[in-house]
Amino acid sequence: MTQLLIAVVVAAGAVGVGLVLRRRRTVAAPTQPSMVVPAQLDRADFPESTAPWIVVVFSSASCHSCADVVRKAQVLASSQVAVVDVEFGAMPALHRKYDIQAVPMVAIADAEGVVHRGFAGLVSATDLWAAVAEAREPGTSPEPELGA
Repeated sequence: MTQLLIAVVVAAGAVGVGLVLRRRRTVAAPTQPSMVVPAQLDRADFPESTAPWIVVVFSSASCHSCADVVRKAQVLASSQVAVVDVEFGAMPALHRKYDIQAVPMVAIADAEGVVHRGFAGLVSATDLWAAVAEAREPGTSPEPELGA
């Protein structure tokens, strides 16, 4: 009988310690997306870009993949498409304004600044070019969901 009583006391103590430890355990906050492409651009932030469409590449001089994305985007420059590299060191205020948390980031916007397509991170030239074509003229890309 004494042994049974000791076993019950030990078990109750273990349960009590477990409950106390469980209450002290902190729950990690859910992860939040940190690479969100802006949904709207203020075209007044890019006064030199008067073309109907604008491809804005948010980049950083210390980012090697950013230079690659900028190079791919610059090929798109035409009378209808302006390409702007918003390098963090040169334009930190725009990075803050649009809450750019990571680079490279590409936003493809119309004359009103509405972003139709965007990419966070590396993007292939084919995907970037197809996304611009699809934004300008829906139905022209075999993969219309690119950058959506």
